[in-house]
Amino acid sequence: MEILQVGRATLTWLNGGVNFLDGGAMFGVVPKALWAKKYPSNDKNQIELRTDPILLQIDGKNMLIDSGIGNGKLTDKQMKNFGVLEESSIDDSLRRLNLTTDDIDIILMTHLHFDHACGLTRKSEAGLESVFKNAVIYTSEVEWNEMRNPNIRSVNTYWEMNWKPVVKQVKPFDEQIEIVPGLKMIHTSGHSDGHAIIIFEDDRNSFIHMADIMPTHAHQNKLWAMAYDDYPVTSVHQKEKWMAYGYEKNAWYTFYHDAYYRAIKFNENAEQIDVIKRKQYEYK
Repeated sequence: MEILQVGRATLTWLNGGVNFLDGGAMFGVVPKALWAKKYPSNDKNQIELRTDPILLQIDGKNMLIDSGIGNGKLTDKQMKNFGVLEESSIDDSLRRLNLTTDDIDIILMTHLHFDHACGLTRKSEAGLESVFKNAVIYTSEVEWNEMRNPNIRSVNTYWEMNWKPVVKQVKPFDEQIEIVPGLKMIHTSGHSDGHAIIIFEDDRNSFIHMADIMPTHAHQNKLWAMAYDDYPVTSVHQKEKWMAYGYEKNAWYTFYHDAYYRAIKFNENAEQIDVIKRKQYEYK
C-alpha cells in the first residue's frame, strides 16, 4: 500500500477494485491520438481504472475518501459491462494496518455513483447492511437528493442498495463543510450535479482530491472532460479554478481512479515536481 504524508494528514491507498472502461468515454471529445499518449488502452480501447479508497488519518480520526466498488453486489452482466476484473478487498487492506471497518469514523463521499458507493453496503442474511457501521457519511445535499431520486440518466448509477442501509449515517452539506481543521469538502457540480472535491491545508502543506473532475493524471488538461460528465462545461471551469489554486500552493493532487499514479505534486507552472506511483500487479 502506498502512503503519503501531507502535514498532519497521512494518506494510505486501499484496494477497492479495478475495472476497465472505454477510453473514448473517459476522455470525451479528446481524440485518441492525443489521450493515448498519456494513458494506454487495451485492444478493446478500454483503459484500466482503479476504484481505490484513500484512508485519511488526521488528528486521530480514521476517514475514507469514497468506498470502492464493493464485493459480491454486481451481477455477472454488470461485471462484464463495467470490465470489473477485481472487486474490493477493503477488509484485508485495513487488517494490514491493524484496523477494521468498525474503526472508520468518517467517510467523505465525493459523489455517489456506483463505482464510488457500492462499498458502503454489503449483502447479509437479512438483506443488505452498512459496512462502516460507526462512520458518519458526508456528501453534498444535491448529490444525496439525486441519489434517492435519480433521473432518467442517473438511475443507471444511483442504486437504492447503496443508500438505504446507510440513510441514518448520512450528513449532507450545502456548499462546503470543514470536517476537521484544515479539511474541507466543497460542492463543485460537474461530473455529477452534486459532485464535491476535498481540500486539506496545513500551513504550507496541502493536497487536493479532485475526484472525477480529474479522475487520472492524464486529465490534467482543463479542457479534457469525460463523456460521463453530466455538466462538462462546469467540470472545465471548476478544474481551471482548482488547478490554478493548487499550482500556486505546490499542492499534491490525489487520485481514486488512476492505475499508475496515486498522487502528483505540481509547481506554479503546472509541472510535476514529485510523484507517488502505484505498484503494478498482474490480474488473474
